[in-house]
Amino acid sequence: MSTSKSLFGTNGVRGLVNVELTPEIVVKIGLAIGTFFGKKNLLLGHDARTSGSMLAKAIMSGLTATGCNVYFAGMAPTPSLQLAVKNHKMDGGIIVTASHNPAEYNGIKVVWKDGVEISHEQEVEIERIYFDACFNFASWDKLGEMREIPGINDEYISAIKDQVDVEKISKKHFHVVVDSANSVGGLTAPSLMRELGCKVTSINANIDGTFPGRQPEPCPESLGELSATVKAIGADMGVAFDGDADRSIFVDETGEVYMGDKTFAVVLKQFLLKNKGATVVTPVSSSTLIKNIADIYDGKVEWTKVGSVTVSHKMREVNAKLGGEENGGVFYGPHQAVRDGAMTTALLLEIMTETGKKLSELIAEQPQYFIEKRKVECPKEKKELLQTKIYEQFKNGNVNTIDGVKIWFNDQSSILIRASGTEPVFRLYVEAKTKEKALELVEEYSLRIKELLQKI
Repeated sequence: MSTSKSLFGTNGVRGLVNVELTPEIVVKIGLAIGTFFGKKNLLLGHDARTSGSMLAKAIMSGLTATGCNVYFAGMAPTPSLQLAVKNHKMDGGIIVTASHNPAEYNGIKVVWKDGVEISHEQEVEIERIYFDACFNFASWDKLGEMREIPGINDEYISAIKDQVDVEKISKKHFHVVVDSANSVGGLTAPSLMRELGCKVTSINANIDGTFPGRQPEPCPESLGELSATVKAIGADMGVAFDGDADRSIFVDETGEVYMGDKTFAVVLKQFLLKNKGATVVTPVSSSTLIKNIADIYDGKVEWTKVGSVTVSHKMREVNAKLGGEENGGVFYGPHQAVRDGAMTTALLLEIMTETGKKLSELIAEQPQYFIEKRKVECPKEKKELLQTKIYEQFKNGNVNTIDGVKIWFNDQSSILIRASGTEPVFRLYVEAKTKEKALELVEEYSLRIKELLQKI
């Protein structure tokens, strides 16, 4: 959590448990959120982190103190909770999760009545209430009530099944390996796969908030076990979820791990074949591959700043039915305009069914780019100045500054350099037509950023 006058980052509030996010602080955040909503009905749930229950109870205290009624859904994936907010006609929701961050972190996401996270303007209003401590306490006889709301994960599974052809998928009898990172993806994804007629093999399946199997960020470096398992048992596909299961990274039948751009492009192609001229929303961090696919199949790309909140709100603004991120987040509007890892998995299985192709074949059809990512540590108080220095050094090239600095080179390679909204780092996203070029660029620019930081 930022030490300056802000609570929210790119994706909710984040912080170290009992350092930046203590129960006392979280009660006050609950008071601010409750004051913002004003005596409304709010849904509350959390992921599998060891601190989830503790912080959920602290939030609950703050909310009920302002007169809000809290409907507690317990442990569930973020998209399951978001769907429940909409389906149960809640006025909003609060999700206690730090998504992909390590186990010692937790966080708070606030969603509106449609299940989409609140806007940045609404976040600023909650921050104002928090820092000014202008909380609306309810009188002793007008306190909010706490009620439990069971069964939302079953409702979520049913809602996903409504979006795909279950009968056709079931006839394929796919074998899928599910890696839920010892978190909430394991509460829904394996059951969904079985109800789609798949044989399921699970790894890192038991709920454990210390994440003993792997870190909750699914990336090629952490998915060796998933890759090896898919190959060893001859599965058709593997899927790995992040800590709150709104993102999914896929492994094909050969054990190859794909970044989110490539699998999103598979979904995008099939979507555009069925929806000519449709608009897709994606952040500037996404690969040029997405624009390539949109151009080939008569689609339009709306570029945004990085962040799932921005993508969701842009989808709503332009009435887009599909959005996606390079980190494995796919927003399927007919289901809900938020990231949803299990929905993405069902869509890919349906595409494999409709085309009769393996995941590796679907990927091989695409224009090929190689992606490399890197983080450069940077103290939060130096981020803004470093961002300025980066812009000054590279502004004379072919650049886009919608979010950070994105530089395009003449050989179709590019690099995006931007400050993380959730961690004290700068993120580098590089793509090139060869792996060697991608590695060369990420090394070169990591070094150049470190040199700039040393001069600050």
